[in-house]
Parts: sequence; C-alpha cells; structure tokens
Amino acid sequence: MQFIVDIWPALAATIQFAAMAATAAHAMLTKSDVRSAAGWVGFILLVPFLGWLIYLLFGVNRIQRRARELRGVRRGKALPAPVPVARGSLPAEQEEQRRELESFARFGQKVLPESFEPGNTVDVLTNGDEAYPAMIEAIEQATRSIALSTYIFNNDGAGRLFVDALARAVERGVRVRLLIDGVGSWYSRPSIIPLLTERGINYARFLHSFMPWQMPYLNMRNHQKILVVDGQHGFTGGMNIAIGNLVAENPRKPILDYHFRVDGPVVAQLMRTFAHEWEFTTGEILSGPDWFPPIPHMGDLVARALPAGPDMGLNPIRWTLLGALAEARQSIRIVTPYFLPDTTLATNLSLAAMRGVEVDIILPKTNNLPFVDWAATPSLLWLIEAGCRVWKTESHFEHSKLMTVDGIWSTVGSANWDGRSLRLNFELNLECYGSSFARRLDRAIDAKIASARPVTLADISGRSFPTKLRDAAIRLASPYL
Repeated sequence: MQFIVDIWPALAATIQFAAMAATAAHAMLTKSDVRSAAGWVGFILLVPFLGWLIYLLFGVNRIQRRARELRGVRRGKALPAPVPVARGSLPAEQEEQRRELESFARFGQKVLPESFEPGNTVDVLTNGDEAYPAMIEAIEQATRSIALSTYIFNNDGAGRLFVDALARAVERGVRVRLLIDGVGSWYSRPSIIPLLTERGINYARFLHSFMPWQMPYLNMRNHQKILVVDGQHGFTGGMNIAIGNLVAENPRKPILDYHFRVDGPVVAQLMRTFAHEWEFTTGEILSGPDWFPPIPHMGDLVARALPAGPDMGLNPIRWTLLGALAEARQSIRIVTPYFLPDTTLATNLSLAAMRGVEVDIILPKTNNLPFVDWAATPSLLWLIEAGCRVWKTESHFEHSKLMTVDGIWSTVGSANWDGRSLRLNFELNLECYGSSFARRLDRAIDAKIASARPVTLADISGRSFPTKLRDAAIRLASPYL
C-alpha cells in the first residue's frame, strides 16, 4: 500500500506528460488552421489533466474519419469514375465566355473530376405547387426505372401523393428505388416507413439505426434531393417532401422553395450520385440501360453535378463557392435559409465587396431554426461594413438555395451556407454555366429583394446587450449548428 502511495505522484505525472505530448502532437499534425492548432496546443499545455481530455472529446475530427471508414466499406463492385472533358471541348456562347468557362473548368476539375456537360436545360419550379405535380407526372410516365432520394419524406398529404404514384409504378413493373435519410424518415409521426412497406415500394434508409451512438443526429446525414426517371429525366434542388411546400393549400407552416427539372446529359451525373449512395446503403449496384441510357443534348446550358460529403478531403461544393467568389467581377447573389459561412468564405465575400463587386445576401426574416439567425447576426455586421448588402424576406419561411455570379454562372441544390452542409452532410448541387438560366434566377432574386427589408448597421448595433451576448454565445457553436 505504501508503495502505491509513494509511486502515485510519479505515475500521474507520467500519464499527464504522455497524454499532453500525444494530444499536442496530434493537434499540430492534423489541424490545418494554425490558429486552431496553436489554440489547442496552448489549452492542452496550460490546463492540467482537463486540457488533453477535452481535446480528445471535442478537438478530434472524427466525422471525416468515420465517414471515410464507412464509405471505404464496399459491398460489391464500385461504380466507375467519370472521365473529365478534355480542355477545349466545351462550347460557349461567346469567345470571352468560353475562356472563362475553360478557366473555371480547369479549377473545377481539380476540385472534383466530374465533367462539365454541354447540351442541358434546367427549368425552375416554384414551391411544391409546381414541383410536386411535375415530379409525380414524370413518375406516372416512367416505363423502366425511378430513383428518388430525399432527406425528409413526411407521412402527410404530400408524402402520400408520392407513395401512391410510386406504388402505381411498381404495379406497372417499373424498377423503383427510394432512398430516405435515416433521421429524415422520422420527421413526421407516424413515420412513412410502414406505408412504404405496405405498398411494396423498394426503399432504404441512409445510415439508419435505432442505436443513437450508431446514428448521430447531427452528423453525416444524406441531405441530397434527387429524382431520376428512366435514367433520362431529372429533378434536383433543396425541396423535401412535406405538406408545407404546397403553399397554395395554406399549410400551417408554409415553406417557400425552388426545385429544378433537368434534361440533358448531366442527368447521368445525378443518376450516378444516386447509384453511389444506393450501393453504399444497400449493396445493390444499379447499372445498365434502365438506369444509364444514352441521353441526347436538350439545350445550351453547360452543367455538372457536385456531390459532396465528409468523406472527401476537399469539399467540392465549398471549394467551388470559393472559386466563384474569386472569379466574380460584377455581382454575387446568394439566397439561403441558413447562413453561417466559415471565416474563409466570409472573408472572400468581404473581399469581393471591397473590390467593387455587388454582393447581395437574401435570408429569411423568420427562420424555422431561430438559433441559426442568432449565430449569424454578428458576422452580418462585418459583411455589411465591407459593403455587402443583406436582405431579410418578409414572407413565409424561405428555404431556397440559389447563387449567381456575374449573370452567367449559377449553382442550385441542397447545400446551405453553413458548416453542416459544407463539412458534415452529404449534399448535391448543380453547377451551371449559361446566361439564360442565370438571368432566370436573377429575376427570381430581384423579386425577393423587391419585397425584402434591408438589414442595416443600425439594426445590428441597436440590439440590446442581452441579445448581443446571446448571439455571440450561440455564434461560438456555429460550426455545429
């Protein structure tokens, strides 16, 4: 007993020194931000015992590692990687636009080796009132295959419309595959899952488990929205399947949103993204002409799909946004429900405004997640001081996700301007290069600005001290919101 008493201080000191050295080394080797690395190393060294323990709990990025572990486990044959388009093979409306596109294409393919596909059309569908009938009509006309992926699939009037259409397709002999996120499938009570089983619809839930430690609520969710019919006709955007999107029916909580009907060769990239997630979830590989038929050119829009997730070293959507901000010369216009850009994105927005680029950021006045607004408000002050214009829409909750640059480049899809979309979730955006489509989005953005209220420095500075303190405190958690 006396021996244990005598050796205990030396043993504790040895454990403390070894743990401090190991965790400090880990922080220095894995943190790409030098300020983060320095902060963690200082915390580990200056707070005995608790410093390294807190680092192990909160400082280690387990999301990317866990995602890579999960995605590395393949059941069956992996799908082939796309072949990039060769330099100089991209058509353009004008020679100057051609040079800009080729420059951006070279940058974009270093971020993600997915080809820019010419010959596409993208139609804008407003709210579920336009999007749902178009999607259901496509499902009703399917003869070979239907691939549908969504984050939320509620058991309500909207959800049952889709269940009925999918069930009829199954009865016609169409191959139906439905992928719902494991968390999103529980947004309504009762869940839609028993009804899908009853109607014989082939569905799967992405990273679903009844064990909370196997299905963390906040991380690695499949937030993608994809519908591909017969491998040729696609839909994507940010719209879930819920009654709130049917605004004309006056739901209790209306949601304003856009979805997009896609035709042309880029639909194959939407299908490839779905097939990748389906194979990961179920082990079934979707291949052959039912899923990947030849697709003719349908228009003049150059586009490509941007899938992104925590298993990627560089998030393609985030880096594409950074590239677009750097290339902007005239205008940057952003519509998003959740605006919590990291320091690099916020800095590039500020720099663009300081260069003379007109930067407009349109946010909802009333958010379905109030704490996101609280966390965003302090950073709005710095952006407005740099010359950005911030607007708050006065109508129903705005869930749209749009961005245009210089009236020619645009991106739409599922990703928000926050760490959850750009770091933790699996997302899909469509990157488009064409003035006609960008102008269509700009007109929609103009309409939102016309009825929105500008956010001024006085609005932010005039908050009460308790409100400022609340917002600053919530902002500390913004990487996790």
